[in-house]
Amino acid sequence: MHTQGGLFQRIDRVRVVRELGTTLRLAMPLIAAQLAAVGTNVVDALLSGHLGPHVQAAVTTGAGIWTLAILMGIGTMLAVPPTIAQLDGADRSAEIGAVFRQALWIGLILGLALFFLVHHAEVLLAWVGVVPDLRADVTRFLHAIAWGAPAMTVYFAMRGLSEGLSLPRPSMYFSLAGLALLAPLGYVLMYGRLGFPALGARGSGMATAIVLWCEMLGFAVYMLRHANYRGLNLMQRFDPPNLRIMGELLHLGMPMAFTLLMEGGLFVAVALAIATMGETVTAAHQIALNVSSVAFMVPLGLAMAITIRVGHAAGRADERAVRYAALSGVGLTLFTQLVSSGLMLGIPTLIASLYSNDPAVIAMAAQLMVLAGLFQFSDGIQVASNGALRGLKDTRVPMLITAFAYWGLGMPVGWWLAFRHGWGARGMWTGLIVGLSVAAILLFTRLMRTLASGGWRRDLPSRSESMRNLT
Repeated sequence: MHTQGGLFQRIDRVRVVRELGTTLRLAMPLIAAQLAAVGTNVVDALLSGHLGPHVQAAVTTGAGIWTLAILMGIGTMLAVPPTIAQLDGADRSAEIGAVFRQALWIGLILGLALFFLVHHAEVLLAWVGVVPDLRADVTRFLHAIAWGAPAMTVYFAMRGLSEGLSLPRPSMYFSLAGLALLAPLGYVLMYGRLGFPALGARGSGMATAIVLWCEMLGFAVYMLRHANYRGLNLMQRFDPPNLRIMGELLHLGMPMAFTLLMEGGLFVAVALAIATMGETVTAAHQIALNVSSVAFMVPLGLAMAITIRVGHAAGRADERAVRYAALSGVGLTLFTQLVSSGLMLGIPTLIASLYSNDPAVIAMAAQLMVLAGLFQFSDGIQVASNGALRGLKDTRVPMLITAFAYWGLGMPVGWWLAFRHGWGARGMWTGLIVGLSVAAILLFTRLMRTLASGGWRRDLPSRSESMRNLT
């Protein structure tokens, strides 16, 4: 039933406050889990940096390729939380176990595919021009870390189930535990301690793969033993692959994987372009990018929580609850971005000085950090709007929007300003502002129109249709 006075006839302030509190409680463990994921990059950088520039370069280069595999795995498995949330909201818990078992099949198959691609990425290294001496150690790193791909994708299937049930704390527990294990394990394997040989870059890949398997196995044991999952019959029986259910999950997940690759690819392309501008500019870019990446984990965690809240309300077919969950989440995200933007605009030089002692690097990083502060609001709006649309299982149009905004506008504008107009790194970062701002406008417009029309209700299957799909 649509309201004639807009999205809300009368705003219930008590309900808004309650929704903000619920979203924040869901988001805090997810934010912590995302910060832990960023922390693994910090651990790898610190451990490899003390082994010399060659090992550091090998780990950094290999990690860049591995990141593409992570984005593909995360994006595809992002289909699980909204699917589970809608089933949970519709009080169809009897169907959750069967859907989860198909998600495990997808995770296993995708993980094996990513293992093969990462294990054979030496062709890509030669194509992009990595020097042969460095290529050997990068290949050793990739051969080792590739073994963690199946564990990673299955782990994300289990995370998706738990988060879809509004149980985000296990994600935080196992992400933090993995980070705590990675540091000593990486040190032992890379430096050769406790009787192990010094394996350098290969040791870094091995440590990450081992941690991924520990996280996956630990999460599996936790789910099988914890009372929160007991009534779902997750492993009640063995189900062969069900192409109908797998197809529905992939129909939802593949556009999200493509969207993440588009956004991640944009930042990789910007980094490669800036790398041609000299060491000082490259170092400054890495500082500003690191700061903005850490800050981005907050709206990203909030977006995951928004997906759960919107999906749960959509499963109940409660239009008013969907609107409160979506718009309250966007408002909460804007508040957090006010904090991060204020820090980047207010004390950029102080923040940059924490990363470097070089005055030229600090000065350039501070300039770029001001630009990063300017796109914090756009970044927050686009990721929060996308999170709400995911909760409504709207992923294909957002995929096209992000591809157009990032690669149709952001990258060309940045390239033109940087290399044709002489703006250098500031030009590439201005391109990021353009791409993220256009994505924010278009995604938020898409969200508002979807909320106003209520068209998402057409995609909600009836209970009888859902049960037929599981047989």
